[in-house]
Amino acid sequence: MTGRIAIVTGGSGLYGKYISSSIAEAGANVIIASRNKAACELTARTIVGEGFKAEGMKLDLSQERSIVEFVQNVISKYGKIDVLVNNAVSRKGMKNLEDLSKIDWEEAQVINSTGLMLITREVVKKMVSQGKGNILNIGSIQGAVGPNFEVYGNTGMTSPLNYTYDKWGMVGFTKWLSNFYAKKGIRVNCISPGGFGPGVEAMEGNEEFRDNYKKLTPMNRFASENDIKGPVLFLVSDASSYVTGHNLIVDGGWTSW
Repeated sequence: MTGRIAIVTGGSGLYGKYISSSIAEAGANVIIASRNKAACELTARTIVGEGFKAEGMKLDLSQERSIVEFVQNVISKYGKIDVLVNNAVSRKGMKNLEDLSKIDWEEAQVINSTGLMLITREVVKKMVSQGKGNILNIGSIQGAVGPNFEVYGNTGMTSPLNYTYDKWGMVGFTKWLSNFYAKKGIRVNCISPGGFGPGVEAMEGNEEFRDNYKKLTPMNRFASENDIKGPVLFLVSDASSYVTGHNLIVDGGWTSW
């Protein structure tokens, strides 16, 4: 990945910082982008401190102007965009159907649907002109199977309707892009990870959910910090040069029953 320019949206979040570091460790210059510029810059400094290349930049996926200006700034500074990782996700307005209002629904879609489309549209314009590019969408097992509500037990936790809708939509979005742009030299794939240990372990009062989840996972554990790094690197690098339109499920066997 040496010499390549990669954008990771939501690149300072729980999964994002490991996605960003995996690409940087392979030699790319990683642009870590989100509304929280300070967090992005902190993650970038950590990566740079380890001897790799990264930069934090502000990007508000709820604002079209911010998206357009962000992509223009990256192109102006680096002259190209080799990789886009759509990792950012908003959990605003996430509820079950009977609790959902029109405002709740639309609030989630601003970033998870419209923002996803807009950042991809702007980056694809550059990739088409380059004659090459690589897009990776970060989905979820909730976009591969229906939610198993029994796993939450009496914790009060749930899998909101919005999230399932968004992640199934992301897989379809991936396949449309991959087929439409294949002849333009652009590959598009998706990763659907299972439960992420550090995120779940930090939550209090969910022991029942943790136990149930592990019992329903053949590997009997959540994903660790590094479990996402190898799959990401495979799909954003030339190691997967003949792979496009694929949804790689990384879930410890959750969906294999």
